[in-house]
Amino acid sequence: MPRPLTISAANSPATTRIQMALDRAKDGPLHLILGPGDHYCGGLRIHSGTVFELANGAALRFLPDYDAYSGTEVSVVAEESNRAMLVAFDAQDITLCGSGRIVCDGAAKFSRGDDAEMGTRLPDKLRPRVLVFDNCRNISLRDLTVQDSPMWTLHFVACTDLNASNLKIDNDRRMPNTDGIVIDSCTGVQIRNCEIRTADDGIVLKTSTRTDGAPQQVCSDVTVTDCVIESRSCALKIGTESYGDFTDLTFSSCTLEACNRGLGIFSRDGGRVRNVVFQDIALECHETPDGFWGSGEPLTISVLTRRPTCPAGSVSDVTVTNIQGTAPGAINLWAETQGAVRNVALSNITLQQTPGPLGTSGAYDLRPTPADLNPSDDANGRANAWRRGTDGRVIGLVDYPKGRPALFAHNVTDLQTYEVVFNRPNPLPDGWNSDAVTLTNPTFPK
Repeated sequence: MPRPLTISAANSPATTRIQMALDRAKDGPLHLILGPGDHYCGGLRIHSGTVFELANGAALRFLPDYDAYSGTEVSVVAEESNRAMLVAFDAQDITLCGSGRIVCDGAAKFSRGDDAEMGTRLPDKLRPRVLVFDNCRNISLRDLTVQDSPMWTLHFVACTDLNASNLKIDNDRRMPNTDGIVIDSCTGVQIRNCEIRTADDGIVLKTSTRTDGAPQQVCSDVTVTDCVIESRSCALKIGTESYGDFTDLTFSSCTLEACNRGLGIFSRDGGRVRNVVFQDIALECHETPDGFWGSGEPLTISVLTRRPTCPAGSVSDVTVTNIQGTAPGAINLWAETQGAVRNVALSNITLQQTPGPLGTSGAYDLRPTPADLNPSDDANGRANAWRRGTDGRVIGLVDYPKGRPALFAHNVTDLQTYEVVFNRPNPLPDGWNSDAVTLTNPTFPK
């Protein structure tokens, strides 16, 4: 191991000083330590063979200015932005570690007021992600804390052999698009013992496209275990960007607190999803205003084509077992065409379904839909979030037939249930279906 190189804190921006130190890795392995205190900087690039450590008491404070990241552009655009604070490209053998903090000041500096109707901030159009590692191998992140991301927090693209452990992500609960950990077209991923609290998805798997439109590779062999997640969107999610396939994914032994949606699979862009396991999960879901995607759902699987040139891929071979918790919404399994969701096994599930204070869990949600792609400039709502139609209702919300059930499945082939228990109010509130399970157009193999 190389002898550690330590950089002391300074009261002025230290981008050049820190980057010059990181560049030493071009000549051989590097162990760079940021000492206690504040380190202010713009975009940084990490090279192969680097251990980048934030010492106890160190705070890497990224500058709240999008222009400070013009030198760290990335090839996967997210929410119209193509920059990140900390990047690595085509690199290997990188470790980020230490008990220090990455502090971003994202909510205050990258928003422009409030959306009073939905209770969120109004985000700036251009916001950097905290970290993007692209086409990297043998990556380790451990023990760090990330605070107040302006956009997606940790984004890994086409990476292999990634380990993330004992991380803490604490974002503003009203700042949209602040997903915690984004695994995008990666293979061989282990995420464990992480605590994530954010306004958007907690841990989300994607297969997106690059700026030239080229699809990514498959997302496979991913394990998420022993994590605690608070999310005002979906805590553990696959999709919605789904241009490539997903396979062999396991989420286990997690606790989901104060979440809008607990577990979710959303196929929209052509990639197939198969061999997924959700197991040993405790969840607490709650209602949110109708501008949020979903409302109080413990599990949603949804297959819907949003681009006619790219039919949504199927979802198959999904196991959901040993799930307990409370949720006002229903389990939703929905396919646009018969059999696009198939071979789903639900077992050993006990859910307390209780009325929510807003009533928004009385409809199922098909967003994102084609209507979210190119909204008119005078549309009522926020792009890629919610739009109201001429009837005043959010586009994509659909009433359940005969009222809210506990389990709703449409066009699903081979749905299997065993020891699934729903504890519902007695008497049932107005607008609830007396049948706990509603199946429309089901099919079962002979």
